[in-house]
Amino acid sequence: MIAIDTNVLVRFLAQDDPAQAAAANDFMRSLSVEAPGFIGREVMVELVWVLERAYGHGRAAVSAALEGLLAAVELEIEAADDVGTALFRYRDEGFGFADLMIAAAGRRAGAASLVTFDCKAARLPGVDLLAV
Repeated sequence: MIAIDTNVLVRFLAQDDPAQAAAANDFMRSLSVEAPGFIGREVMVELVWVLERAYGHGRAAVSAALEGLLAAVELEIEAADDVGTALFRYRDEGFGFADLMIAAAGRRAGAASLVTFDCKAARLPGVDLLAV
C-alpha cells in the first residue's frame, strides 16, 4: 500500500499540469487491489477544500470526484463509511465536508458531543453550539 497526498489526487482529477497529470495518471494506473493506494481522512478534507476554493468546483462536481474515489477498488480510503455519509450530507444537505468529518471523528472516538461556534455545524446531530 502507498499513501497518496492531496496534490497527486488534484493533478489526477484536474489534469491541469501536463507533466504532473501524466505522472499522477501513471501512478493511479499502477494501483491494484493487491497493491492499493491509501487516502487518509485529512487528504479527503483537503481535497474538497482545494477543489472548492482553488478550482471553484461546486458541490456536484466535488461529490462526483469523491464518489469516484470511494468506488475505486484499488483505493483504500480511511474511514470510508464516514466519508460516504459525509459526502451524502455535503452534497444534499449543504453542510461543510470538513465539519461533517470532524463530527464523525468525534463520534468514532466516543465523544458525547462536539462543541462549536459554527451555527451551521451546530445543526448536525451530536454537535452543540458553544454559548458566548
